[in-house]
Formats: sequence, structure tokens, C-alpha cells
Amino acid sequence: MKNINFSGTGVAMVTPFRKQPETVDFSTLESIIEELVEAKVSYIVALGTTSEAATMTPKEQQALQEFIVETVDGRVPIVLGLGGNNTRAVTERIHETQFDGISGILSVTPYYNKPQQKGLVQHYKSVAEMSPVPVILYNVPGRTGCNLSAESVLQLAEECPNIAGVKEASGNLNQVMEILRNKPARLQVISGDDALTLPMMAMGATGVISVIANALPNEMVQMVNLALKDNIRKALPLHYRMLPLMHAIFEEGNPSGIKALMEIQGKISSSLRLPLCKVSKQLYNKISTLYNVYKANS
Repeated sequence: MKNINFSGTGVAMVTPFRKQPETVDFSTLESIIEELVEAKVSYIVALGTTSEAATMTPKEQQALQEFIVETVDGRVPIVLGLGGNNTRAVTERIHETQFDGISGILSVTPYYNKPQQKGLVQHYKSVAEMSPVPVILYNVPGRTGCNLSAESVLQLAEECPNIAGVKEASGNLNQVMEILRNKPARLQVISGDDALTLPMMAMGATGVISVIANALPNEMVQMVNLALKDNIRKALPLHYRMLPLMHAIFEEGNPSGIKALMEIQGKISSSLRLPLCKVSKQLYNKISTLYNVYKANS
């Protein structure tokens, strides 16, 4: 299996929708992809949480995947979001998926049914055995209701050669350090939280799968590249300049906040699909003010 480097800035890409009807705005999606490629992001994550894939039909997901692959045209790697809380269903989806143009899978921990650690390990072993491309584990207990422990991550890294990394979004830096201290060299630890990216990279993480990079790709790429070169001090001003926006766009959930910011930038409509809603007017105004301050200080 080809060894893919998932260091640097990955982008959990949004899906722009038209206001009426709520169909995918492929023209705007193309513009987003071109901006990300021009900014030299390291890779794009398609059909992740930020894409609102959970609200799409299988036909829509397939159309989106094909469009992204065709538009990217091999210029950057593409990681496909592919997970769930039914192991058999996930492995069947992997078996049925067309992986042309896809460099890896980002697979979220099973949600809602709160499996034990041994269940999580067996789930990911099944995913890794079925996947024809490298797998990135995705630990986000705030969304899923379960935490993939450091011990489980390390066991999976040792026993499954094609588990290439873990996107860590637990917010638990002690857990992150435990993984970093004991992991095999080939396992990449990736920040799943924009605001913790620089602290995690200072500890040894290799990058981020970013939400705010949808709106600020050049800035995020610059900060992450500086950190990869151990220039943490030079990266700090960028981190602190973006930090208020990083926090604000998550106040009422993702991708509601990032879509509001991108609408303020004139890039997309902030339309979402239920059960997600647009951010409140108060938060919208706050994000707008913070963005104006950000531009003034750039």
C-alpha cells in the first residue's frame, strides 16, 4: 500500500448549498477547491462532518465525491470521510466505494451506541482490513459520545499497518501527549481542533485537518508550515491573530459558523440543511466584527 504523508494542512471542506432549493452549488464548490489548491493546502477532506454529508443522500454523496476528484485532478491528495456506528455497514460501504483519486479514509469513531474500547479496536481493525487506502482514525468524543483512548490508538497503530494517523479532537492534551510519546514513527497525530493546532504541533503533531482553512487557507498553511519547520515563535502571531475567529465559528456549531464567515467574505451562501441552522444574528455580527478586526491587523 502506498505510503501517504498526511502532514501539513488538511481542509475539512464545506459544501455550499443554493438557497432554494437546497441543492449543491457545484460552481461555488469549484471556486473553493481552486482557492485551496492555490493556497497549497496539503490535502482536502471530502464528505467529512463539515461537509454536512450526514444530510445527503447516497446519490448526492457519490456526485460530490466524483466532482471533487475530477476538479482536484490529482493536484492534492483527497481523503474521504467514511465512518459510522455499524461496523458491517461501514465495511460494506468501503467495499462498494470507488477509490480512484482517493488517497485515504477519515473514519470517525462509532457514535451514539457508546462501544467499549475493545469494540472500538475491533471496529477499526475491520475498517483497516477492508480499506484499500490508508486510514486516519477520527476521535471526536464531543460529537460521538465515546473516546478512543490513547491505549487503543497505540494498539491499532501497532497491529494495523495501514492505519496512517489519528485526527485527535478530544481536546485532552494529556491524551495527545500519551499518543505522541509512545506511537510508532509512521503514525501521524493530526489536530482536529483549529485552536489547538499550534500547541499540538509544538508537542509533535504533524498538522491539522482544519475548518477555518476554508475561509483562511493561506494563513493556516503559513502557520502550519512554520510549525513544521520548528519556527513556533514565528507561527505564534498568526495563531493569535486567527484565534478569536477560530473560537467564534464554533460557538453555535460546525459548519454553521464557518459558513457564516465565508458568507461574510462573499464566498458562499450560509445555507445549511436541517437539523442544522444558520447562526444567530448576534453571533453573525460578532463574526463579522472579528473578521474586520482580523483584516485590519493582517
